[in-house]
Amino acid sequence: MLRFALAVAALAALLLPALAAAQDSLPPSPRRGVRVFLDCQQMHCDGDYFRTEIGFVDYVRNRQDADVQILVTRQRTGGGGNEYTANFIGIGRYTGRQDTLHFYTRQDATDDVIRRGLARTFKVGLLRYVAGTAAIEGIHVVYTPPTGAAAAPPPSRDPWNFWVFRVRASSYFHGESSSHSLNLSGSVSANRTTEQWKLDLSARGNYSEDRYQLDSVTNVTSTSKDFRTSGLAVRSVGTHWAVGAVASAGRSTYSNQALALRFAPGIEYDFYPYDESTRRQLTLRYNVGINRFRYDEQTIFFKTGETLFDESLTLSLDTRQPWGSASFQLQGAHYLDDFSQNRVQLDAEMDVRLFKGLSASFNASVSRVRDQRYLPAGGATPEEVLLQRRALATSYRYYGSVGLSYSFGSIFNNVVNPRFDGPGN
Repeated sequence: MLRFALAVAALAALLLPALAAAQDSLPPSPRRGVRVFLDCQQMHCDGDYFRTEIGFVDYVRNRQDADVQILVTRQRTGGGGNEYTANFIGIGRYTGRQDTLHFYTRQDATDDVIRRGLARTFKVGLLRYVAGTAAIEGIHVVYTPPTGAAAAPPPSRDPWNFWVFRVRASSYFHGESSSHSLNLSGSVSANRTTEQWKLDLSARGNYSEDRYQLDSVTNVTSTSKDFRTSGLAVRSVGTHWAVGAVASAGRSTYSNQALALRFAPGIEYDFYPYDESTRRQLTLRYNVGINRFRYDEQTIFFKTGETLFDESLTLSLDTRQPWGSASFQLQGAHYLDDFSQNRVQLDAEMDVRLFKGLSASFNASVSRVRDQRYLPAGGATPEEVLLQRRALATSYRYYGSVGLSYSFGSIFNNVVNPRFDGPGN
């Protein structure tokens, strides 16, 4: 082992000077005109592809070093596809210059179709910024007129009347000689989205089973069954208001509910116009609901079924800005027959660029729980506790994560080198 380590050290001593000399011989990245900070990490953008396809700008790692920030956001369309919004934000010498372009995809668009469309959108948006630099000399604009069906006007009648349907099914299983786990899930949905109406219908189910052989005579089997169907109808009222209602029916062994029915109308106000939703939303929503429960086991309140009324108020903020993104939601709810049966929950998520090279991420949720009327009087078995098959009595819940990232060195990241990519590296 010692001889092997000495051999590796000797080989490194011979190779490192040569590698360093080769690295020093590489020409520095030239300033070809415009420095671009591509800000679409939250959508898993293919940065290597964009750097390869759009070579007439310099890409930088930090917003502070850029001339242009391309901030990309995404929203689902009524047809099941996506609307990508590319905001070109001028920085430094281009401060005050902003442009916005949109790119639309179908619901069956592949990753390659999406990245090609985004690359084409970025090229068009960047032309205005590189027009006054030497890079414009190497750019040639080619226009391909549409032909065939693409040149024809869109049909005046939609045979599906804006309805989009989806069916999904999946399974997961693993095991060994002393254990076995199986999970089956499926869902079906239908939605119709127009400027005035939003209709969503869905049904989903999940079955989980775990088996453990503790010894030659002891076996433990635990199962979980969940099913839920729901419907949402929302009507736009102007640029700030919306009214709607949600209805649902389901069952959950985890929550001791053999049947759970709910109907809850509500009203929502967005402090910003809804057409700004890709960049910012600040909404306040009020709901009042009626619930009918039938329980698998008698509850801690000695109920096998009951009808309850509740109300809730939800304040939500969602913003995506050049400095990063933030999302907050504060919700309070209680049953009308007993105000002490209530719940307050705060969810927060942030990704912020503090200063050059340093960014911070934060994700947290905390809730005060006072409304567990569904808990079974008999409690949960040890197996159900360990496998998390039953909800347990609690007065609060929380989770969180905090992360910091700092980078320094060369501001350029134009080069793409895929060598030795893959597992094990």
